[in-house]
Amino acid sequence: QVRLVESGGGLVQTGGSLRLSCVASGSIYHISFMEWYRQAPGAGREYVAGITSGYSTNYGDSVKGRFTVSRDSAKNTAYLQMASLKPEDTAVYYCRFVVRNIDGPDTTFWGQGTQVTVSS
Repeated sequence: QVRLVESGGGLVQTGGSLRLSCVASGSIYHISFMEWYRQAPGAGREYVAGITSGYSTNYGDSVKGRFTVSRDSAKNTAYLQMASLKPEDTAVYYCRFVVRNIDGPDTTFWGQGTQVTVSS
């Protein structure tokens, strides 16, 4: 089983920065995709950013130019550097990893979420 643990959330003022981390532990052969999602109160889960094992990145339109996703594959860790934060970035942020298995299909795991609150 694989477990994802996020950290780095908190309260920040508009224009501020935060860095989220997501560390995977357990039986891991290879992590294909590391992704970040967020969910604001009363809203659905929104794609934020993702990075492949080849270090290709992708971003949701609302965060392009402000957020940067990165990974340390040796540490099974993904990062989300968030800058120029706005109140509308307030949400619970979740990481999602797609893990490749040696002898079976890929498996998706989610973290427990970390709260990010941006005050105006």
